Amino acid sequence: MIINRRHALGIIGGGIAASALRGPLAFAQAAEAQAGIVVKIGGIPWFNAMEQGIKKGAGEYKVNAWMVGPTQADAAQQVRAIEDLIARKVQVIGIVPNDSPALDPVLGRARAAGIKVLAHEGPDQKEKDWDFELTTTEEYGKAHMDLLAKEMGEEGKYIVYVGSLTVPLHNAWADAAIAYQKEKYPKMQMLGDRFGVAESVDESLKTTQDQIRANPDLKGILTFGSQGPIGAARALDDRGKAKTIALVGGFSPGQGQRYVKSGIIRGGYIWNPMTAGVIFAEVAAMLAAGKEPTDGMELAEVGKVRVYPDKKLIQAQKLESLDKENVGRLAEMGL
Repeated sequence: MIINRRHALGIIGGGIAASALRGPLAFAQAAEAQAGIVVKIGGIPWFNAMEQGIKKGAGEYKVNAWMVGPTQADAAQQVRAIEDLIARKVQVIGIVPNDSPALDPVLGRARAAGIKVLAHEGPDQKEKDWDFELTTTEEYGKAHMDLLAKEMGEEGKYIVYVGSLTVPLHNAWADAAIAYQKEKYPKMQMLGDRFGVAESVDESLKTTQDQIRANPDLKGILTFGSQGPIGAARALDDRGKAKTIALVGGFSPGQGQRYVKSGIIRGGYIWNPMTAGVIFAEVAAMLAAGKEPTDGMELAEVGKVRVYPDKKLIQAQKLESLDKENVGRLAEMGL
């Protein structure tokens, strides 16, 4: 993909940072499919790792794939990025949505123009051709709640963070975890409503500080969103609350491993965002070639997957535990 200086400045000025992941002549090769993948936010470790996976998959599957990362976790910036990709007449648009309903109109225009739409972390995205997930909503929520319950002694008050109140999958995980807690751990109690802060270290830190002051008997924090555990860990460390408040959630291993090893973050689960990036490229190449996913097919690094045509869902199950024994290995992989 060729981005000249004038065009690059125009993109950045609109709040979008784009990365061309192939050589400068790749975009000009008509035989090579083009896939622009719009993520929630650029510049954070999770999506930096996904970008590496996209680059790897682009080479392996002969697709000109690149990542577009908004400067903020903002649906309006994602809309502008998608409009740009429509204008470029790409074959596939990938999306990790911040707000699925807000993106449906522009994704509908993309599909009307013959562009395939591939979502990730977007099972409720109406305007899509396919969505792929590396865990089920229910199992991801339950796994985190089981860990939180264990660390809290199955009783006491806890709070929940999500990336924002409009991120569909974060809220679905939270729904699953909370429902499971009410059924299996009745002595635990969620305080108030969930907080939409877990895509920002600063907001997560401030909210944790506020909640510690407001709830001196707080025993747990469950967070869905990669920056939530980092900000909360800093607050617990500053206030000397790591031993009395259990913090559980998924995060980028390189960013959070020191908090796990020191016991401030008790653990969590993730899938590998590099793997998700490779799969973006692999499935984008498939869709651009006019092929459809089939049940039992194998995808890179996850093996056989279930395919549900009625849900437009490609379902894998591949979680990594963020415990003291495993987090260092994941960090060494560049995650």
